[in-house]
Amino acid sequence: MSDTAARAAEILRDHRKSIDRLDAILVYTLGERFKHTQAVGVLKAEHDLPPSDPDREARQIARLEDLAKRADLDPEFAKNFLNFIIQEVIQHHKKHQE
Repeated sequence: MSDTAARAAEILRDHRKSIDRLDAILVYTLGERFKHTQAVGVLKAEHDLPPSDPDREARQIARLEDLAKRADLDPEFAKNFLNFIIQEVIQHHKKHQE
């Protein structure tokens, strides 16, 4: 292996280690987020509140799009990601109400 190829392999390993750490952070962060949304779902069910809050969801999407722009992340991707999470949370809330 040439010195250039060896250096490229080392850089690749470093990037992959960083990616693995970030993936772990994402998973634990989502786990923590869902603990809070589960609690919200229970609270909503106990007080007969609707599982969905379209106004809050719209504010959150706009906020996330802004954060994405500042983080140099595709805002459309961020919006789709949050929409996916919101739909999952709403499903959890509906289960609590059943």
